[in-house]
Amino acid sequence: MIVWILFLSAIFIFLALDLGVFNKNAHVISSKEAGIWTGIWVSMSLLFSLVVHWLYTTDYIMNPDALTPSEASIKYITGYLIELSLSVDNIFVIAVIFASFKIPAIYQHRVLFWGILGAVVFRGLMIFFGVILINKFSWMTYIFGAFLLFTAIKMMFKGNEEDFNPKKSFVYRMLRKIMPITHKIEGEQFFVRRRHVLAATPLFVALIVIEVMDLLFALDSVPAILAITSDPFLVFSSNIFAILGLRSMYFFLANMLERFSYLEYSLIVILTFVGIKMLLVHHYKFPEWISLGVIGLSLLGGILYSLAVDRKKHPEHYN
Repeated sequence: MIVWILFLSAIFIFLALDLGVFNKNAHVISSKEAGIWTGIWVSMSLLFSLVVHWLYTTDYIMNPDALTPSEASIKYITGYLIELSLSVDNIFVIAVIFASFKIPAIYQHRVLFWGILGAVVFRGLMIFFGVILINKFSWMTYIFGAFLLFTAIKMMFKGNEEDFNPKKSFVYRMLRKIMPITHKIEGEQFFVRRRHVLAATPLFVALIVIEVMDLLFALDSVPAILAITSDPFLVFSSNIFAILGLRSMYFFLANMLERFSYLEYSLIVILTFVGIKMLLVHHYKFPEWISLGVIGLSLLGGILYSLAVDRKKHPEHYN
């Protein structure tokens, strides 16, 4: 309980410093600034594996049947890489949402800050109930595994589907029925008063759509991490660190997403692997180094191949 309290306190301190100190004044996040923060978050996330190793060393000494420190560290890093790789699609959707509602770059950080805060809460609840289901009903692993395989197959054969349009989404239509919406940006305000009526601005609408889309993406990522481990702290910490770094990664990659067009095939491989792992969990357990290797190599291969193809198509990007 003390570890949970300290971890959650640290997360909210980081978020408070982010909004109240480092980004107190609204400004456009440059690629350089985003790159620096992306490096900081990735470094902190990987260094946290040392904290995990230390925590589970103490746990293993007290309970020899618990996870070994090295197993816990590898599971944490594997879960983090899964969430990080599945965040790429989320970044693309966020870019589409901001473009659709014409959110100026100067206010995008504020929207994403509150979106990340909401994601921490909702992901926590999904992980909590997911762990309970797997620990209470062992057959749930088969359902989660089959769902991940279905998702991978759907990604492979989705073809040229109609592009996602936030203004035609169910969420946007429901919001218009529930509350008045103004189409004018009012600075950083989520709500403005119009003739004594409180109306939502495009910033609030974009925030809600992003939040709902994140929940939909979590339907893939949470079961995928549960395929690696059902330890609540490892699942939550790896998931949350990936979410916290998503914001800076968005500003770093938003203008370069077209260069990673083949990364989606990496996601298909990862989802297929973890789906099979869940289906076989009661019959065969993959060594931890295999899981980490498959996920790491799939992600690296997709990035390198995408960049190689993009270099041939657009050599001007690299001059």
